[in-house]
Amino acid sequence: MSIRPIKHTAQAVPHLEGAGVQLRRAFGFGDPSLTDPFLMFDDFRNDRPEDYLKGFPWHPHRGIETITYVLAGSVDHGDSLGNVGTLGAGDVQWMTAGSGIMHKEMPKGDADGRMHGFQLWANLPSSLKMTAPRYQDISATDIPVEIDDDGTVARIVCGEFWGKSGPVDGIAAEPGYVDISVPPNVRKTFKVDTYRSAFAYIFAGSGSFRDASNPVGVLVEKEVAGEEIQLRDQTGDRTLVVFDTGDEITVQAGDEGIRFLLVSGKPIEEPVAWHGPIVMNTQAELIQAVNELRAGTFIQR
Repeated sequence: MSIRPIKHTAQAVPHLEGAGVQLRRAFGFGDPSLTDPFLMFDDFRNDRPEDYLKGFPWHPHRGIETITYVLAGSVDHGDSLGNVGTLGAGDVQWMTAGSGIMHKEMPKGDADGRMHGFQLWANLPSSLKMTAPRYQDISATDIPVEIDDDGTVARIVCGEFWGKSGPVDGIAAEPGYVDISVPPNVRKTFKVDTYRSAFAYIFAGSGSFRDASNPVGVLVEKEVAGEEIQLRDQTGDRTLVVFDTGDEITVQAGDEGIRFLLVSGKPIEEPVAWHGPIVMNTQAELIQAVNELRAGTFIQR
């Protein structure tokens, strides 16, 4: 067994998206090879309705799959195929845009005005760029929840984990997508296929992800009694950790425990031509898609 060392870390940065939604972006529109097959990851978390209610009105997608996971509040959605629905707390939607789709996503807060969810973009290989669009809407009650003896909790959205399979299937990247909570001060190791890209996104608590032979963690700043101090070897809220090769990751939870998404997928290793919500392999394909969008022939029937 080999523990995956940390290849890259970053804090999610403020970003304005849609019609004016304030969110945090952990990665996207940079070097796609760093997280291949994943292209972008957004954390839309807010307790001010004016910062999210304008939502994401009608917009196109082609050549990718989008994964939306809601933790608090809800998201109303509709698309050019006539699908409509609402994602509630704990629900997941996996949309395969394929050859092209128009859709909208409009967030609403819970009774206290809070909204929290994530959206991940996964690339499609060239052989599936023009596949037929489809949706998978998964209810929270259909997502397996496993609890280990030490209190670690795993919600398995996609892929196999601890002998259970998530309900989302048929995805090109054959991904694993697990919501993991580790109790305070517990050290835990999780298996990850050696040949898959993998990252963790921490959204509650703190802890350390590290190679046991090189225990150098991530610097985060915390304010204590009005003084700013630095704590080594800890990752905190809204931190992205991209792992290098290996077949396990290890995490040491901090005093408050840690909750994170563990995401892995099979790299596509193909050229990426990217313009906003359209991701193809060549500039010629990208230009064709934009021209079709302007001409009203973007949706393939």
